[in-house]
Amino acid sequence: MSRGYEENGGGYSNSFALIVVLFILLIIVGASFLY
Repeated sequence: MSRGYEENGGGYSNSFALIVVLFILLIIVGASFLY
């Protein structure tokens, strides 16, 4: 697991994907509250 983590450029892509997923979830939750 750590080997693939190092190959992905220090996990930058992983953190970026995590931020994108959290942002999408935040939009979905916000939309459900608005509607």
